[in-house]
Amino acid sequence: MDALSGIAFFVQAADTRSFSAAGRMLGVSASAVGKSICRLETRLGVRLFHRSTRSITLTAEGALFLERCRRILCEVEAAELELSETWQSPRGRLRVSLPQVDALVMPALTAFMQRYPAITLDLDFSDRLVDVIDEGFDVVMRTGEPADSRLVSRVLGSFALQLVAAPGYLAARGTPQQPGDLAAHACLQHRFPSNGKLEAWPLRAEPGAAAWSLPTSMVCTTTSALMEAAIAGLGITCLPDFMVRDAIARGQLLTVLDAHVVHEGCFRLLWPSSKQLAPKLRVFIDCMAESLPLRAPGTHGNTSPPLAILPAASPQPHPAA
Repeated sequence: MDALSGIAFFVQAADTRSFSAAGRMLGVSASAVGKSICRLETRLGVRLFHRSTRSITLTAEGALFLERCRRILCEVEAAELELSETWQSPRGRLRVSLPQVDALVMPALTAFMQRYPAITLDLDFSDRLVDVIDEGFDVVMRTGEPADSRLVSRVLGSFALQLVAAPGYLAARGTPQQPGDLAAHACLQHRFPSNGKLEAWPLRAEPGAAAWSLPTSMVCTTTSALMEAAIAGLGITCLPDFMVRDAIARGQLLTVLDAHVVHEGCFRLLWPSSKQLAPKLRVFIDCMAESLPLRAPGTHGNTSPPLAILPAASPQPHPAA
């Protein structure tokens, strides 16, 4: 058992690159982690970490040993799950990080909570890029491609950004026919709260078109406020299709420049790699995949590469990212 404990401490320290952080995750002191790893190194006869006053890094032997240790812990976890909860009703606390797209996810989350009352959801709505493992999340929902090899992902569906405005606004100001026409319009723009940058509108400009800047009549860090402003006839804004779908169906908003908008995003769930999922996590993943009103990836009509992205501000992930 001491050897198994040492392996668990070693894997956690390798993942966090810190004895202190590993100790916090495991509920022990940094000293206990360090001593356990020292005993493991003595027993193996090799050094697993290069240590400095500021950080630790794996040695070549440590990196080789790490992959074996991960498989060992996965097998132990799978055995425990089979004995304790695999055949029980899903239950327990599930810590989830989600983007700030409440209108998209809340109906699915509400249905999930009604269906599985023994599961307690701990929800963190944030647009920042969280560290799933180091921050202790069971699962996160994000856009874009996963970059952490320690995570497994499942695609939930896709969405597209659309430019929309109220019919009354377009009747008064005219409907833009080319991206450059937006220079004469009131543009309602989104600012990323995490970095303060304006979100670029994914517009494909015509070859040889004169350079221009996207005007700013309103800047907001919440997309729901931008939609309300657009419905009120205050200007044109750029929002995801799932957010404006009902307003378009009611005739409150119209899309503009559809032929020039080039975008498709993808929502996915990501969770730490494990050979066998806990029941609470498995049913959550299945429920979200079944319930979210998203399209199948690749079903949006205009996804060819843009010739130009306007405005000049650096493109950033959509706030759902």
